[in-house]
Amino acid sequence: MSSKAQKMELNDGHSIPVLGFGTYVTEEHLKKKSMESTKIAIDVGFRHIDCSHFYQNEEEVGQAIRSKIEDGTVKREDIFYTSKLWSTSHRPELVRPSLESSLRKLNLDYVDLYLIHFPVSLKPGDNLLPQDEHGNLILDKVDLCATWEAMEKCKDAGLAKSIGVSNFNRRLLEMILNKPGLKYKPVCNQVECHPYLNQNKLLDYCKMNDIVLVAYGALGTQRYKNCTNEDTPVLLEDPVLCAMAKKYKRTPALIALRYQLQRGIVVLAKSFNEEHIRENMQVFDFQLASDHMKILDGLDRNLRYFPADIPKAIPSSLCPRSAALTPLHMELALIISNLSFSLHCMCVQDLDKHFLKKVWILVVQGSSQLSIL
Repeated sequence: MSSKAQKMELNDGHSIPVLGFGTYVTEEHLKKKSMESTKIAIDVGFRHIDCSHFYQNEEEVGQAIRSKIEDGTVKREDIFYTSKLWSTSHRPELVRPSLESSLRKLNLDYVDLYLIHFPVSLKPGDNLLPQDEHGNLILDKVDLCATWEAMEKCKDAGLAKSIGVSNFNRRLLEMILNKPGLKYKPVCNQVECHPYLNQNKLLDYCKMNDIVLVAYGALGTQRYKNCTNEDTPVLLEDPVLCAMAKKYKRTPALIALRYQLQRGIVVLAKSFNEEHIRENMQVFDFQLASDHMKILDGLDRNLRYFPADIPKAIPSSLCPRSAALTPLHMELALIISNLSFSLHCMCVQDLDKHFLKKVWILVVQGSSQLSIL
């Protein structure tokens, strides 16, 4: 069954295919692979393609989409394409130019969904991860509510059919939803989500506010150096997941993907392997029993696989050398926002270093301990 037959309605009246194809690449030499894999994905039935300016492969992904349009496999309206605004373009005057730049690379007239990629603003410029002489990321002071207003203008201009956010926690979502003069609510919030990090509380909040949760890292297999160590458990080797896969005569990956769909989550699956890309389409061919869903709920351990470059924004003097840093994609943003601060409108230097060091140590020890503050 093609994913185009399975869609979820968004709060602005548009709809999004519940199964998407992820295109993130970690190495320059993989860009060509992202083009070939995207072609294969469209051939086997994927209609939702997820990319970003930060991935630096929109030109290749765009070529793949255009080639499939030109050979008659799909029409433009069949494809749901997502792009994302990177942190160096949060200033309101940079939002539309950034989207227009992506459209030129893609050779498309519009994107179906445009997201604020990450809720921490960085110094504008060509360098995606601007650093000072000490290797610390250079932050920028930007009001994300102003960024959101610029996103709304992109929607009004027809450059993006829908707009949303990524890597936002509840407090940051509330900031947007409670913004005076809000014209459009975010249609979705894209976050890391898998059985080891099921995001139940965030999912409940999003559903309550008619915001779709989109899961990346859904197979939990990313093992980026400097982010996870050899002791990090591999999700797809989990004995419970493997036993369930055997029972359903499916792969652990399909069980993990199906788990998200039955929770009402849009799920992204990334692969360069043609066999795996084809296999992922089988997620629509079976259903998990309710008691098995509860068992999978029990696998949650608040474990994140995806990398975080943002901790580099913390001066090395504030990071305990002996600590094994938890790879939280929203590390610093989550810490500060959960303590009723807004990182996006302040610089690390503005914070009391003793206080920040205390918070950072607590995160390394376990985010649950933050409640003692």
